Amino acid sequence: MYFLADNIISPLGNTTELNYQAVAAGRSALRHYPAADAAVPGACPAGAFPEESVSLEPYVAARFSAGQLHDIEINGLTRFEALAVQSARQAIDQAGIDVSAPNVVFILSTTKANIDSLRTGEESDEAFIPSAAAEHIAKYLGFTTKPLVVCNACISGVAAIITAKRLLDAGFFDQAVVCGADVLGRFFLSGFQSLKALSPDECRPFDIERIGLNLGEAAATIVFSTSRSRFRVEDGAIRNDAFHISSPSKNGEGAYLALQAIHEATFHDDLSFINAHGTATMFNDQMEAVAISRAGLSDVPVNGLKGFFGHTMGAAGILETIMSKEALLHGQILATRGFEETGTSVTLNLANVNRAASKKRFIKMISGFGGGNAAVLVHSENRDCISSAKIDHNECAINTHHHIILDSRSVKLDQEPIACHECGRNLLVELYKKYISDYPKFYKMDPLCRLGLVASDLLLQAVSDIPQAVILFNHSSSSQADRSFWATVSDPDESFPSPAHFVYTLPNIVTGEIAMRHGIHGETSFYILPDRDEGFINKIVNSICREKDFVNALVGWIDYPDDEHYLADLRFIRKA
Repeated sequence: MYFLADNIISPLGNTTELNYQAVAAGRSALRHYPAADAAVPGACPAGAFPEESVSLEPYVAARFSAGQLHDIEINGLTRFEALAVQSARQAIDQAGIDVSAPNVVFILSTTKANIDSLRTGEESDEAFIPSAAAEHIAKYLGFTTKPLVVCNACISGVAAIITAKRLLDAGFFDQAVVCGADVLGRFFLSGFQSLKALSPDECRPFDIERIGLNLGEAAATIVFSTSRSRFRVEDGAIRNDAFHISSPSKNGEGAYLALQAIHEATFHDDLSFINAHGTATMFNDQMEAVAISRAGLSDVPVNGLKGFFGHTMGAAGILETIMSKEALLHGQILATRGFEETGTSVTLNLANVNRAASKKRFIKMISGFGGGNAAVLVHSENRDCISSAKIDHNECAINTHHHIILDSRSVKLDQEPIACHECGRNLLVELYKKYISDYPKFYKMDPLCRLGLVASDLLLQAVSDIPQAVILFNHSSSSQADRSFWATVSDPDESFPSPAHFVYTLPNIVTGEIAMRHGIHGETSFYILPDRDEGFINKIVNSICREKDFVNALVGWIDYPDDEHYLADLRFIRKA
């Protein structure tokens, strides 16, 4: 899979080139912002927070100016949707492709999309669900194929690139437009403040004085194609820590496994650098350093870009991949802004100033809530020796070995009913008490995770081995958890952000809970669709099953829009 075109829109500029020039010159988009004054009548009215009053605490972030926001605006679209459209449109125009063709897919990487539309307070309103935003964006741009949302917390961007590669390698599509975006508002800021994860000053990745991260907003797009070009995505992998839903593994297990999966000894001498996640939080940077060391890559130069853009969430993996590609194109390793003295137990070859780069490959690695970790290997080829793309159109044969269907009134395992008396939310509690009962964390979970835990447990009780991967789909994202958390922060006079609620406002947390419960260190991925399209779902599952060393997986549909209409339809599959 080859890079055809790309774009970045951030507070540093509205093109890739402007962003690269700014970072190469050492300019950062991070700024200090004051707290809202909730004591002033009308300063921060409930349900309508002005952009300068989104936080009740001072914070540092990379945000668009009023002028930039005005330039991004598109009538009929939300701020998030307009930002994604503006970035995707520039990349599409640069690539010169026809997005209305049936061989082009649109993949959106985001963590919360239009989450600020929750301020309407309408329980039936689905405008904040990522699949709705993806449909609006795809329709505006002219796509005719169904849009796909990759919602894997902070690793979403890199996971979206890997998803695109699989779909193109399998021959399901010839071109993919992969767009990552997120915007900052009260929901995001309150959540990270509740976790005490934000730094009051500019972040310092991997430094001994690091105390937290800065958030940022941006959109970044890459158009990929099977047509040959200078840069190609050579490999990619997603792995889980199976350790904790909001803290990384101390030994960097998931990140190490992802690096190990894409890195071959023959590539070592040709690696220019590793672009790390580098959030500047104590545990993440330590974990990444350990993982890089365990993978035998301590001597490879490492850099991080959060000191320039902040943590741009769903855009981060795509934005930082583009910046790394541009750096390699310009023969540079970009500096890690904010880094001065090593603050991890393992000493890395950190780039604290711009360096020359002469080798042909780089690795982009990333980690996130739910225990997710991902990495991609990108290769710069000489134009006169670019190899032809080899596409295998044969679908992978898959067999279903066990199947569970659990809805709000009944449950069937391999078509046989399981006895139950309750319904709705109480049904999950009944099934847990009767058939599981040894995982007390169940009572802390949001409804989607409860559904996932019960359904997967009942299914895997019939299986003799542990699945290698957990691949889930839905429509409603984590809507119940979103509403629960918003209720704790929506009134500025009584705002009390709940970290227990916030960590469940990412739908992929259910895959992390299942991985932790069963010790699954393989891939965990969560996708959101406008509707339950089995044909599209089978393409994604099939493209994953084609991966090297793939044996089996837990896959299926899991949606919890409300207590009366939930559904888990899960299968344990094996490669034939």
